[in-house]
Amino acid sequence: MKQLNKENYEKPFRPVKILQFGEGNFLRAFADWIVQRLNNEGVIDAGVAVVQTLPQGRAEMLRAQDGLYTLCVEGIDNGEQVQRREIIDVLQDFIDPYTQYDKYLNYAHSEQLETVISDTTETGIVLDSKDVNLDVCPRSFPGKLLAFLYERYSFFNGDPDKGLAVLPCESMDNNGAVLKRILVQLAQICNMDDDFIEWLTTANHFTDTLADRTVLDSFDVAEHVWAQTGYKDDNVVKADVFYRWVLKKEPFVEQRFPADKGGLYVIFAPDLAPYKKRQVKVLGGSLTAMAPIAYMCGTETVGEAMDDPDVGRFVEGLVLDEIEPAINLPKADTASYADGVLDRFRNPFIRQELLPVASNSTSKFTARLIPVYNDYLRLYGTAPRYVMFAFAATVIFLRGRRGNAPIALQDEARHLEFWRELWQNNRDANVIAREALSYINGGLATQSNIQIVSAYLTDIVRLGMRGALQKFLEAQD
Repeated sequence: MKQLNKENYEKPFRPVKILQFGEGNFLRAFADWIVQRLNNEGVIDAGVAVVQTLPQGRAEMLRAQDGLYTLCVEGIDNGEQVQRREIIDVLQDFIDPYTQYDKYLNYAHSEQLETVISDTTETGIVLDSKDVNLDVCPRSFPGKLLAFLYERYSFFNGDPDKGLAVLPCESMDNNGAVLKRILVQLAQICNMDDDFIEWLTTANHFTDTLADRTVLDSFDVAEHVWAQTGYKDDNVVKADVFYRWVLKKEPFVEQRFPADKGGLYVIFAPDLAPYKKRQVKVLGGSLTAMAPIAYMCGTETVGEAMDDPDVGRFVEGLVLDEIEPAINLPKADTASYADGVLDRFRNPFIRQELLPVASNSTSKFTARLIPVYNDYLRLYGTAPRYVMFAFAATVIFLRGRRGNAPIALQDEARHLEFWRELWQNNRDANVIAREALSYINGGLATQSNIQIVSAYLTDIVRLGMRGALQKFLEAQD
């Protein structure tokens, strides 16, 4: 079988306009795929130079295939199963800065370079105050980027037109602002001159972004993909159909990286907070509510849960009736997002175990579903019943048994101790409901909520999770 490389596959040459920190699965299945689509649509003509961020990485494996690799897009789209194989050809160069530091810095001299994209995980955007020797490759991502930007500033004599658009994809709030702040702090620690810091903060534009796509290793499908494409490919990556990229609106960035012009779900928004809240509530909240109910009903994965007629109906009701109405974004967009999330859960090509989803249930319920409760109460003046039933199911789950089998609960020790003592010392449903609601949030322990949760706890204990869930769903008709 032929190896996937430019000897066996026609690869276009594109000028390197994007410097990418990170060569992992996520960027290759998300940002590089978006760049590919923008190239294909004629929106941009851009190649990517990949910077390996750790001493051990994938740069050499990508170089061996001339940057070519197969992306497998698999999932549910508008109710239909999708399996696509796309060869991505945007990667033009590969840099290991630990062994090619001069080559890395020389890219700072490029007239064509416009954009920096990164995914070094949220632990990569941290200040290492000892990472100050820029004569050798810095250890940290901010150190590497600072050395690069200082080289660019020096080479172009502080030309304000040579600044870059910086788009971090790390999963953290205000990722662009945080990266900018850390770079300034590190520059000050390195005693860099004020003129450079001024150029760093004004000529370059650090944009907060919210990047979302489920991306997986593809060892289980690699040989099958080779048979389909006819190429041996050691860099296959697999992703769900569903994706979203929201970037903070910034004219400089929009001009250099007009990703919203290619028919993709890429949005430049003045405020990312509503999109983040939507993601937390719709995606995180529905998973948090689903996991204990589905697991106690005997299912093991998210996909099985959505295929279960009772659990699937519950999740849809929670999202459509209680979460979606309170989201302060255009209704059509939110409906599309919610449908995409539900399709994502139904993806038959991804196996997501429920027990890991149910880990840290105490803090997840507080962060993801209490805001849903508060929004619904504000809008309708009454407690959201789906959220209340999910809370009762969570309390039962945290008893630590499914039938006669113990559940390997994963949570903070202080939370596990509370739930153990609660169940060990009490049998009265009203007491358990009151103590549990007070522990999660003191304001929840109203007499009405205690009665609601107590009734659901009683039903689950008496009828089992399946019977109680069916009774709940019948009451919603």
